[in-house]
Amino acid sequence: MEENRADSFLRLIQRSQRGRLRIYLGYCAGVGKTYQMLLEARRFREQGIDVVVGIVETHGRKETEALLENLDIIPRKTLTYRGIEITEMDIDAIIRRHPAVVMVDELAHTNVPGSRNAKRYQDVEEILAAGIHVVSTLNVQHLESLYETVEQATGVKVKERLPDRVVLQADQLVNVDVATDDLLQRLKEGKVYVVGKAESALTNFFRQENLEQLRELTLREVAAQIDSNRRSPLQEEQASSPDQVMVCLSSRSENSEALLRYASRIAGRLNRNWYAVYVQSLSERPEMIDAGIQRRLSNSLALAQQLGATVFIYKGDDIVSTVLQFAREYRVGHIVVGNSGERLSLLHRLTGKRTMVERLMQESQGITIVVPDIRQPGEERKKLPAVNYLSGIRENLMGRQQPTDDREASIFHANVMIWNEVLEKDVAIRQLLDTICRTHSDVPFDYAWRAILEREKQGATFIGEEIAIPHARLEGIESTVLAVGVSKLGIYDTDSNNTATIMFLMLSPVSRPDSHVKLLGMLSRMAGDSQWRGEMRKAGSEIELMQSLRHWVEGNKKR
Repeated sequence: MEENRADSFLRLIQRSQRGRLRIYLGYCAGVGKTYQMLLEARRFREQGIDVVVGIVETHGRKETEALLENLDIIPRKTLTYRGIEITEMDIDAIIRRHPAVVMVDELAHTNVPGSRNAKRYQDVEEILAAGIHVVSTLNVQHLESLYETVEQATGVKVKERLPDRVVLQADQLVNVDVATDDLLQRLKEGKVYVVGKAESALTNFFRQENLEQLRELTLREVAAQIDSNRRSPLQEEQASSPDQVMVCLSSRSENSEALLRYASRIAGRLNRNWYAVYVQSLSERPEMIDAGIQRRLSNSLALAQQLGATVFIYKGDDIVSTVLQFAREYRVGHIVVGNSGERLSLLHRLTGKRTMVERLMQESQGITIVVPDIRQPGEERKKLPAVNYLSGIRENLMGRQQPTDDREASIFHANVMIWNEVLEKDVAIRQLLDTICRTHSDVPFDYAWRAILEREKQGATFIGEEIAIPHARLEGIESTVLAVGVSKLGIYDTDSNNTATIMFLMLSPVSRPDSHVKLLGMLSRMAGDSQWRGEMRKAGSEIELMQSLRHWVEGNKKR
């Protein structure tokens, strides 16, 4: 069975001009991920494939060390940190050597300070961008969206984590499984750690209960991918209605990060785009809240982007009305909101006042309001909520398989511009709108301009990661139209003090809200691709811009 999987990956990389990623996923150290990865390296070598070892941690396991014999190993580079010499993977040497495939162990590893990238998965992204295929390893507890789930299951706070998008973008995910009894026996025999360390592991992380829960979590993750791959794109499209997920963020909440991870799991389960929305009231202006709250809010918004959400910031004192207006515009079917613990007195109740959650439930009409229990775990370990088992890796896997549709047509026929100067937001929007109106006679400039400005008043469309997506829905146009501009020096928004380098201007027909939401989802996934953003910034002409746009779409159709 494993040889068939390896052959499948071999056929995949032979057809590809861009680096492909295969991840061996396990539930714990010692299940055999590195061993299986090196077996695959030896099979590739026997078939004449140019394969090298970028970095492997054997942890003194003799069986694993034996598999390294006769494999081409790229020497590590040495860095000095606080007077101590530490070795790391040498990505420059790998790219210069440019093999067909490189083996990279421990994908969630944190590099020593002073390295070019903070995390090893970022090194892997550079290697993939250079057209080199990568086979790597990962334990399930390192997925960012599973942080609270793993802590509740094991009582351990996992420090090394990586964004779920890394797994989302993997071309193949292979479960390396072994019965927990067998793993414990291997640990006692010294096949996982040296004897002294093995005894400590048995009394801490490697308890039977922990291992069984992590194993079940891993099996569910892989099963969700299999389920996604077995669905045909047409079935998925027909079976699902536009029903996006949003999470409401608050500057007052101390559990926003847990709320975001929860929403990420729901979005993965439902195979939907999802949004993180923060409504800034007049009392929450930056100059009126302390630095600690600002820092906590900033960290939450950064985590939302890392988990794959599109982030929007609105201004307004009626939070519920603003949230529901957003939900209607973006076809949201599930709103995830934290329980603030707000309590109303009997007098307030008698005068008709309601909490924010109560108002959402009463005024939402057809939208599911989800209020998860995200309190910190107590001394007694809690059972894992069922939703936390559900896969967060479906959305992009299904999105890769979508047939050519109006989203791709909008991108393939987009107008593009390059600016070699600093622009204010309104100037950039006007220039992009002008290019649209010149090529689409059914788009009146004045009408579209007013609609865009009205949408901008509701909240900034600068979504982070150096991306802005101003947009509006118009009466009288038949299809979604798009213009893309790149400023080498930046596009500045004086109202929000945000800066972008890439701007998408999207206009869609009021009569086709599905088209609006689908294209926005594709643009959000584009925005999350750091390699693609780099290619767009480096583009020297409009032709190169269009090539980068087309390559991303084509590459994600095949993935």
